[in-house]
Amino acid sequence: MISKLQGKNFWLIVIAAVLAAFPLFSDSRTMTILLTQIFIFSILAMSYDILLGYTGIVSFGHAMFFGVGAYTTAVILDRMEPTLGMFLLSIAAGMLIAGIISFIAGLLTLRLKSHFYAMFTMALAGLFLVAAEKWRAVTNGNDGFTFRAPEFFQDRTMFYLTALGCLIVVYLLLSRFVASPMGRVLIAVRENEQRTASLGYKTLHYKVTASVVAGIFASLAGSLYSVSLRFVNTSVMTMDITLDALLMTIIGGVGTLIGPILGATVIEFAQHYLSGLARDYPIFERWIIFFGIVYILAVVFFPQGIVGWFRQVRAKRSGKRAAALKAKQPVLKAKAEENG
Repeated sequence: MISKLQGKNFWLIVIAAVLAAFPLFSDSRTMTILLTQIFIFSILAMSYDILLGYTGIVSFGHAMFFGVGAYTTAVILDRMEPTLGMFLLSIAAGMLIAGIISFIAGLLTLRLKSHFYAMFTMALAGLFLVAAEKWRAVTNGNDGFTFRAPEFFQDRTMFYLTALGCLIVVYLLLSRFVASPMGRVLIAVRENEQRTASLGYKTLHYKVTASVVAGIFASLAGSLYSVSLRFVNTSVMTMDITLDALLMTIIGGVGTLIGPILGATVIEFAQHYLSGLARDYPIFERWIIFFGIVYILAVVFFPQGIVGWFRQVRAKRSGKRAAALKAKQPVLKAKAEENG
């Protein structure tokens, strides 16, 4: 059976199995929480990759959908009985609201081109951020509020496994989406929208669909994030969230899905360890500066992302093997003629 599996899928299954078994071999609460955050931000980065990597859309308002999911789940669990059923209902409600908002926003903004669209999405996200700050009766403004998570998640291991399961499901769904005929059209839109439109495709419809899909899964990430903290405030709608998703996608590899997961892993581990060093070494008290250096080095040495770099290395090795085989062919042919 293993021989029938593609190498990539086999290793992904192995990695998922190892991560699922991690709580059995380690009781580190810090590492469990860190990996959970990686799973959550991987979902966010993959949703952003649908826009940037597969459709060629640069959005500065992706945090809006992340925040909608976070606030919807937090408000429902705070106002209602925090049961597992209510948690699932809050996720569904957040995804529905995010889908509606992304559909309307897509119709209004996706007719714009390049940087005009990016600026408009940033303004729209700013509008939602101001609304969250002013609607204190629901959001409690910048102060935010705490809430109780379902009893099922009192054990961090259960929430860890839930976040991992969501990551796997989202990856499989998005992999199927980008491999579908619609995904192929989105790639064509990214490469040349005018030529795609000349073939008869209504590119706006496809771009709006991509926006809705990205918004829905960003909302899921926001819901999981708020439950992981048992707290929510307006920081879930700030530009920092969007920039994190953008950088995770670029560092990991644009248009790959697996790249954003690697990018989220690198960034979350870098944030964790650089901030930890600040407690022991004064030079790292301004750890955000070193964090910026990490970003710069990653972009300089991995311009196509981590996945793109691995593909280049593999392509070079394959090219060398093909050249060696081609060089040996005349010798092998001569030997065959001599033996014949």
